[in-house]
Amino acid sequence: MTKLITGKTKLLGVIGHPVEHSLSPVMHNAAIAHLGLDYVYLPFPIAPENLEIAIAGFAAVDIVGFSVTIPHKQAIIPLLSEITPVAQTIGAVNTVSRQNHKWVGTNTDIEGFIAPLQTTYQQDWSQKVAVILGNGGAARAVVAGCHQLGFAKIYVLGRNVQKLQAFCDSWSNSAIEENLQVGTWDELAKLIPQANLLVNTTPIGMYPKVDESPLSVEEIANLPTGAIAYDLIYVPKPTLFLEQAEKQGAIAIDGLEMLVQQGVAALKIWLQQENIPVEVMRQALQNHLGLGR
Repeated sequence: MTKLITGKTKLLGVIGHPVEHSLSPVMHNAAIAHLGLDYVYLPFPIAPENLEIAIAGFAAVDIVGFSVTIPHKQAIIPLLSEITPVAQTIGAVNTVSRQNHKWVGTNTDIEGFIAPLQTTYQQDWSQKVAVILGNGGAARAVVAGCHQLGFAKIYVLGRNVQKLQAFCDSWSNSAIEENLQVGTWDELAKLIPQANLLVNTTPIGMYPKVDESPLSVEEIANLPTGAIAYDLIYVPKPTLFLEQAEKQGAIAIDGLEMLVQQGVAALKIWLQQENIPVEVMRQALQNHLGLGR
């Protein structure tokens, strides 16, 4: 049944450029329908040069809140009245809400990232080592999440020494600095045998290049049995990286659960309620992607 949109329907959405590929409308509208609320969640393609005027327009039409995706996660910060400490730590905003006639930005990617680790593998992380592949924006949320979980060591590996150094410097004067080390991919051979958690934050292996993996079979062979391999990519499901890791006895987590959980955290903010139908959101995405149960 098609939802009836009226003049009273409240607006939520996602901004990005491009934004047609976003799966957020699928899961958010499924949750809204399940809760029986008069909201609708829409994709808004906003070119970078139109960002400021779009945010002003959103205020004018009284949008309740919106998600932020590439390329606006950092560019939007100066346009907001306030950003939360967690968004300041990451240096990026992915969720904006209208509060007291002001735009407030936060970042739910940390919650999204750590949720499956906390719910499925409740353990003491304080003696554990995390190895993170890639040093882009997604890696920032992963680093902050690993710190929040209490990892003893967090290694971030990249290919560009200058970018790695800038990444490292950006955490100076924060509590994360003492647990964080950066290095080039040359150090993989040394670090993979130590990894309790191995995270791919790069786009390597994402559809349509499904036959690629950030690591070779030989490199993944050194991953300890029982380690957790986590890929932020959710199409294909599983990625070649996760397939290879599972063959080595690793526990696999894909990016679909992170997508769901960061969305759950956003809906809690926008709807001002805790009762979010997680399974409905998860199932809507799986159905949309043709994954079934």
